[in-house]
Amino acid sequence: MEFLSGVKEKETLELGELLKKDRIGQEVKVNGFVHTIRDMGEVAFVVLRKREGLLQCVLEEGTAGISEKDLREEQTVEVTGLLEEDERAPHGIELRIREVQVLSSPSEPLPLPVSKWKLSTSLEAKLNYRSASLRNVRERAKFRIQEGITRGFRDFLYSQGFTEIHTPKIGAKGAEGGSNMFRLEYFHHPAVLAQSPQFYKQMMVGVFDRVFETAPVFRAEKHNTKRHLNEYTSLDFEMGYIDSFEDIMAMETGFLQYTMKLLQEDYAEELRILGVTLPKTDRIPQVRFDKAKELVSEKYNRKIRNPFDLEPEEEALIGRYFKEEYDADFVFVTHYPSKKRPFYAMDDPEDTRYTLSFDLLFHGLEITTGGQRIHEYQMLSEKIAARGMEEEGMDQYLAAFKYGMPPHGGLGIGLERLTMKLIGEDNVREATLFPRDLSRLEP
Repeated sequence: MEFLSGVKEKETLELGELLKKDRIGQEVKVNGFVHTIRDMGEVAFVVLRKREGLLQCVLEEGTAGISEKDLREEQTVEVTGLLEEDERAPHGIELRIREVQVLSSPSEPLPLPVSKWKLSTSLEAKLNYRSASLRNVRERAKFRIQEGITRGFRDFLYSQGFTEIHTPKIGAKGAEGGSNMFRLEYFHHPAVLAQSPQFYKQMMVGVFDRVFETAPVFRAEKHNTKRHLNEYTSLDFEMGYIDSFEDIMAMETGFLQYTMKLLQEDYAEELRILGVTLPKTDRIPQVRFDKAKELVSEKYNRKIRNPFDLEPEEEALIGRYFKEEYDADFVFVTHYPSKKRPFYAMDDPEDTRYTLSFDLLFHGLEITTGGQRIHEYQMLSEKIAARGMEEEGMDQYLAAFKYGMPPHGGLGIGLERLTMKLIGEDNVREATLFPRDLSRLEP
């Protein structure tokens, strides 16, 4: 009888272990993909692609029982050799190969030149051959940074007393109503894919006070733009016992500050690979919705066409204005008109045409929507009726307010949009592992 007692210690080492000074001069064993091969005559440089980066190996003719001609890109191999310092090599180390074992070989060449520093191909080609294009070092780095954003969100909110929850993505009713819902049949009952975890987040404030979730949301919007997806990842939180919606903005500011520091410390290599300069988060300005429209109208001589919403061009100009005037990368735009916000948004008691809500713009693109919610049952019921909505299907949601709820609010952050702006891309699909839009259901 054999028993497992935990994670097995491997003979093969990862890049982080190879970079320890006491490894220099030792014989070590590593595995990985053959990223590229450079034939220099009697010597060949075989670069391995590891999960943490690239490792340069030197194959000298007649020393390893294998020829450079027996190796090719995208083979997986296990290599044994002597680890040496070399400042010209990636990470300042290289491996003098003594033995090579081929673990697997590709059955056909890659459709894209993934070993190139930058994939000079169309976005369509990168998405069509996603399993290949993501092997490129730069493409891969985007999603390491995205991991860092999600990790920062989780770690920071844990530190602030939040509880992580997991809510269903199939429901009877959308949280925001309207026509932008994917409808489906659920065992002979009508159902929809979740537009947002909003109802569940609010219900759970009555349980844990502070909750968050990172999960997909679905929008059946027939957009075909560089900023829209039909499935994206939303970083959501909701918190109770707030004094005002500014508590929500302050919490998001804290998350951004924590995350930028985390990226600087733990994802420096990916930032370097992509040439990313992290944005400023020490002080984030806030401006009222109506005032923001006036400011850009006056400075950039742009007529206000829609007094109740921000057009993409206006968002871009607001971002430009605050960068030019205050050197700010982010700006909170507050007090959006009530008619453009969901029924659960708290109206401003001083002017009920507006809400105690906000968007966060990052370099002129909306990446967050949030605000204070209505927490009194009677007020919520009256607003639902005033909008001509039906309470049917929202019984469990409304019950939480009948039983009493604290003042609360929250937000949702579009992970892909935030990643896109952070890494300097102009199409959200560049920051999405497997995008879903009007024309794409695969891979």
